[in-house]
Amino acid sequence: MKKNKKGDCIKIGVLGGTFDPPHKGHLYISKVALKKLKLKKILWAVTKKNPLKNNPYLKLNERIKLSKEITKENKKISIKYFDEKIGSSSTFNLLNYIKKKTKADLFFLMGTDNLKKFHKWKNWKEISKLAKIVIFPRKNYSRNSIAAYNLDKKDLIYINSKKINISSSLIRKFW
Repeated sequence: MKKNKKGDCIKIGVLGGTFDPPHKGHLYISKVALKKLKLKKILWAVTKKNPLKNNPYLKLNERIKLSKEITKENKKISIKYFDEKIGSSSTFNLLNYIKKKTKADLFFLMGTDNLKKFHKWKNWKEISKLAKIVIFPRKNYSRNSIAAYNLDKKDLIYINSKKINISSSLIRKFW
């Protein structure tokens, strides 16, 4: 593990997604994670396309630009695009790549809405070997899921915070 000057392991959060568009909910959970988990930084890993969703509404370069704009006040949040570098948009491949490059302790951030479908993700059981899975509450979603039942409880971190009632798909309905 990579350590800082004090000898503590460096902790990095990863928030992956299409960010179509990025919004204050993404920013809120990032800020909460930085504080509660004492993370050094958070990577927003913008992906070209989520394999479980329709094609994004906005172009990739627009989503990256908007992500940089919404996070410009927070120097601990970095916007990155890894798909071409790692030849994949899968979370497993992304975390594997970041882990090898940084040797840091990784924390993968998601909402309970994604936890519901997590068992459909590529190598979903292996993701918890690369990163702690940090789950934020979402309105109208519970913690109950196939993944939560099948993964080791020590690999899941449930964050108590206000429930976010905003989503990229909700925002797109008003465009």
